[in-house]
Amino acid sequence: AGISRDNWHKRRKTGGKRKPYHKKRKYELGRPAANTKIGPRRIHTVRVRGGNKKYRALRLDVGNFSWGSECCTRKTRIIDVVYNASNNELVRTKTLVKNCIVLIDSTPYRQWYESHYALPLGRKKGAKPCIASRPGQCGRADGYVLEGKELEFYLRKIKARKGK
Repeated sequence: AGISRDNWHKRRKTGGKRKPYHKKRKYELGRPAANTKIGPRRIHTVRVRGGNKKYRALRLDVGNFSWGSECCTRKTRIIDVVYNASNNELVRTKTLVKNCIVLIDSTPYRQWYESHYALPLGRKKGAKPCIASRPGQCGRADGYVLEGKELEFYLRKIKARKGK
């Protein structure tokens, strides 16, 4: 039983069946998806091939996000998942995966900006970063704050999704 990443259980290109000529092997194994949710930190370690470790984040509520144009990186709270290019179901269930767009608490950035420039930061609450790490593999949700053309693109997508 279990998830297997082999291709000998699938049919040939011609549609013919393949004969299994060996049993399932350890190197063909697959594991269930982590489906990382937003919540108090819960991380399991998984022993993988070569005795290495993977960190399965099952729940995360904070991440390290960098604000590229200002060279400012801060640890901050993840509030919500707002967009996912691959699957709307992952937005509805608030699943953290690589390249999903989240909403974070922008207070640390605002404080930094005000102390650095002595000017209030005029933008609306909640920055929208993109997660660049793989929470189910490395146990962290780190990313970068969207800006400029990229931000416009995603805001359009989010708006279109809300309009449905």
